[in-house]
Amino acid sequence: MVIEGSEGSEWSQGSEWSRKSGEASGEADGDGRRAAAPRRGGAVDPVKALMHRHRELCERAVDPLEIAAGLEAHGVTDRTAARFRHRDVFSLAEEMYARVSRDVETPPLTTPVALPGPRLDRALLTLAPGVLCAAALTGVRLTEGRTRLLVAACGLLAISLALRTVMRRGPLAPRVGVHRGPHRTGAWTCWLLGYAALGDSLLRAAVAGGPDGLPDGTTDGPWPVAAAPLLTLALACAPAAWSAHLFAVRARRRIDTSRGLDEFASSARPLLLGVLALFLCATAALAPLCAAALGEPVGYGNVLTLGALLFLARLLTVHGFTQVPAVVLAAAGTAEVLAPATVFAGRLPGCGFLALPVETLVTARGPGGVPSLVCGAAALALLFHATRTLTRASAHARTDPPG
Repeated sequence: MVIEGSEGSEWSQGSEWSRKSGEASGEADGDGRRAAAPRRGGAVDPVKALMHRHRELCERAVDPLEIAAGLEAHGVTDRTAARFRHRDVFSLAEEMYARVSRDVETPPLTTPVALPGPRLDRALLTLAPGVLCAAALTGVRLTEGRTRLLVAACGLLAISLALRTVMRRGPLAPRVGVHRGPHRTGAWTCWLLGYAALGDSLLRAAVAGGPDGLPDGTTDGPWPVAAAPLLTLALACAPAAWSAHLFAVRARRRIDTSRGLDEFASSARPLLLGVLALFLCATAALAPLCAAALGEPVGYGNVLTLGALLFLARLLTVHGFTQVPAVVLAAAGTAEVLAPATVFAGRLPGCGFLALPVETLVTARGPGGVPSLVCGAAALALLFHATRTLTRASAHARTDPPG
């Protein structure tokens, strides 16, 4: 008997296990001749054959959960496990892990691998971007001229370094063993944040007639900057990191208690939605506080949709899914680039139709309606992708953060 090429394939229908005698019955071979029935004990062990196919996975696994996640990533489902006389993939993985421990004569793991608990230094680290952003905005408001530009540049550099550190350590860092790949999102993330600060003023001026003056008609003074969204999202790094850690810990526990891949997916899906809702509630609480402190109007739509987009993109990246977040962030950034560009292009003779969609949306919902619509649609796309990928056991096989 042989296993077909794919992991989810069935055993060859020309052989079946005898329930009474334990012997495999002889079947016709390719030439129509009857093959001799093998003697007792001569039948191929299906689990052993599967272990041979996944020998590297079984040898490096530190617990049965890693084997189960690896099998799932290769297409083995609970239905496939039933063909190996196991009720689910977890049960099959437990037998494979036990066999490897005896075969390689290594002592079995006595303590389960668990995620490290929250640490004070990492908790304080997640607060650094928000604190530095508040300090930079305060310094900008208290200074003038070249000093203001110097303070703004130093503040931007400090915030960037803090964000880079947060993304490399703690719950928002990619898991150990995750290949980061060529998919980078930093440039488009910076553009989305830049548009949150300057995009509404630019779009309002474009719709009003051009970028030569400020939205109120004056021509002197700095361009209006919406600092409240930046401060809100900088402070939201802390709840984002805590939410990501909570999701990783609870998902690992669900794997421990689940007895099947479908059961784990059913329990992980509401967990993912709950973690996202928790992050959005924290961001919604920070938004009016930051707006009141800076004397700016509260833009819930822009802040919440952009926050959800960035949080889901980072959560997927943490668990090794980097391609789709990169594509979605690039699409959202491109759409925001095209919004004022189409308005300016509509000023050309015979091209007024290009500006019609954006001008209609700005008239109905204001300039903040454009980023809200773009980021909201992008966040929904990532949420749909996350409910399909982050609810698989293979996404949580190794969840230990670096350092």
